[in-house]
Amino acid sequence: CSVATSHARNTRMTEPQFYSAELNADARMRLLLERDLRQTLNADHGNELILHYQPQFDHDGRIEAAEALIRWQHPTLGLLPPGRFISLAEESGLIIPLGIWVIRAACRQLRQWSEAGLRNVTIAITLASSHFLDPGLLPLLDEVTRANGIHPRQIRLELTESMVMEDSDRVRSTLAHIHERGFLLSIDDFGTGFSSLRHLSFLPLDTLKIDRSFIQTMLEGTRQAAVVRGIVALAKSLGLRVVAEGVETQEQASALRGEGC
Repeated sequence: CSVATSHARNTRMTEPQFYSAELNADARMRLLLERDLRQTLNADHGNELILHYQPQFDHDGRIEAAEALIRWQHPTLGLLPPGRFISLAEESGLIIPLGIWVIRAACRQLRQWSEAGLRNVTIAITLASSHFLDPGLLPLLDEVTRANGIHPRQIRLELTESMVMEDSDRVRSTLAHIHERGFLLSIDDFGTGFSSLRHLSFLPLDTLKIDRSFIQTMLEGTRQAAVVRGIVALAKSLGLRVVAEGVETQEQASALRGEGC
């Protein structure tokens, strides 16, 4: 235990502060990661960043969309999952540049797939709340879709419940403008937040995405299955598509198809 001294209103005070080598190592690693992430985002193409694509299947088992999942091929630490650097990007003010990189890379991928004969595929992109409300988002979307010859309906922006359900003119206006341009809007991880049915009834949404936690337990009992069935029915009654996330077994897939998901 070390003792640090500080001045508060000219009064000398002592406060015990506990030192841990692990805390120091963690802080140093975060500083290094922030520096490295800033450098790779400032590079011409951010070539250490990678998008992986998780397929989304329609009712008949055909791939109809893909979710863009970012990874970072760090030069010394290897392939890093988003959990290692997304919160760091948010805290350091890098989350919007990171989101811009994802949007540009996803649109380039759509163009490449189209040139290879794979057309009319949709890519889902998760947005951070700060990026969703950034005034540069819509001009960026217009620019990259036009430059790559992509229809706006090939881009589905996924937002959390807390972002969409915020009762503010700014949120409603942003959603309306994005939707008017033809881009699709989805609520991600539906069921884990505090959705208002009143909001759901008039917001310009296209898709509800059921959180994986409900899918993992849906076969464990009638109540768990009823929750999933209720979400599917709610989405259909509102004219929305519904996507189940985290389907890992054939039994889960069959049960979901039986519900029309």
